[in-house]
Amino acid sequence: MSPSDSEFDRVRIGVVSVSDRASSGVYEDKGIPALQDWLVRAVRNPVEWVTRLIPDEQEQISAALRALVDEAQCDLVLTTGGTGPAPRDVTPEATLAVADKVMPGFGEQMRQISLRFVPTAILSRQEAVIRGKALIINLPGQPKSIAETLEGLKDADGKPVVHGIFAAVPYCIDLIGGPYIETDPAVCAAFRPKSAQRPARPA
Repeated sequence: MSPSDSEFDRVRIGVVSVSDRASSGVYEDKGIPALQDWLVRAVRNPVEWVTRLIPDEQEQISAALRALVDEAQCDLVLTTGGTGPAPRDVTPEATLAVADKVMPGFGEQMRQISLRFVPTAILSRQEAVIRGKALIINLPGQPKSIAETLEGLKDADGKPVVHGIFAAVPYCIDLIGGPYIETDPAVCAAFRPKSAQRPARPA
């Protein structure tokens, strides 16, 4: 940790990969590494990770989300997998079951981003909710799609064409009483109203 890291708020992030086959060891999980890889590049704060790899069982998913928020006291929980229309895809139902508030704009924006690539993005059912002082977001299962939905789409000059959902995450967490998350604008520039911004730190 560099000396400047101590000036940033510490953030606890829960990362949940939902997969019958990965959780049973049939193949290696790629969801958790993909999420952590992107977040390490995007978030400037020191991060404490809490990870879970679980099968597509609704009550197990809900129990994991409750534990990550209520017991591990995560500020942000990101899930990957289990958001399609197949019978075993129950992550959205499990997420809604633990919600204090539903934040539909996140799912709407994720589908808008993915529709730029594939028409089947309309089949995705990602949700985002608030539980206590934590934000929980369902992300797609594919590593490439995870990065696209978090980061958004940029033109050749690096200017946003479609904003990724993570641009809104830090301010949302501000509003629910969490830590002040700062991002690397080269990866994803967090948006806050001027009245909510702290002085910019050197890169």
